[in-house]
Amino acid sequence: MILGLGVPELLVILLVVLVIFGPKNLPKLGSALGKTVKNVREGMEDEDDSDEESEDDSSNKEDKSE
Repeated sequence: MILGLGVPELLVILLVVLVIFGPKNLPKLGSALGKTVKNVREGMEDEDDSDEESEDDSSNKEDKSE
């Protein structure tokens, strides 16, 4: 089960997507979805890195002032 969905529900969703977008557009849709997920992951990693850097900068400033 994925997100509380069983096999029959996933098949219905796949069928609806196939009818809406057609078989020719599915590869385009898949690659666009993959690129979106990749960009979101990279953005989250960059945000985590910048948060760590800002914490390091603030601790360095506190050490210098003491």
